[in-house]
Amino acid sequence: MSRLRIFNETQPQSPLSVHEDHADIASELAKVGVRFEQWEASQPIAPGASQDEVIAAYRADIDRLMAEEGYQSVDVISLKPDHPDRAALRQKFLSEHTHSEDEVRFFVAGAGQFTLHLGDKVYDVLCEQGDLIGVPDGTRHWFDMSEAPYFVAIRLFTNKDGWVANFTGEAIAERFPRMVPHTSTVAA
Repeated sequence: MSRLRIFNETQPQSPLSVHEDHADIASELAKVGVRFEQWEASQPIAPGASQDEVIAAYRADIDRLMAEEGYQSVDVISLKPDHPDRAALRQKFLSEHTHSEDEVRFFVAGAGQFTLHLGDKVYDVLCEQGDLIGVPDGTRHWFDMSEAPYFVAIRLFTNKDGWVANFTGEAIAERFPRMVPHTSTVAA
């Protein structure tokens, strides 16, 4: 189940509020300029589907978002718990960082946890199958895929070369809850 927990940046042990209803999550995130949507496939997606098949199933929403925001390219990334580089891939984005362009991810399957540091608040967003999150450029955040990652995600870019993590040097991410492994058996 998708979830948003909002914390004071100095109190990672107890959230100020918890939201599990998609409309509530979208409303709370919209207040701070973060996009959160639910998408549905226009056609069935078989486990092991190709990148082209996955993109085709969500083409209408992808095209809408590309037209609205000026994104120029789209791809699909997939990670499973048995990936030999899963620990290194997880570690890569666990520290607070920013990007010079929006970070837009749609979860076709599985889950991932985006944690956003906005002002004196921390917004911990567990995204699951059907969720799209759009983190605006320059937003301090980190991403966790758990020790046993499982997700298939569509990524939209303005410029793939511009999507580089610029680390803030802050240790805040180490104080907040990490993602627990996802237990879904849905595959794409």
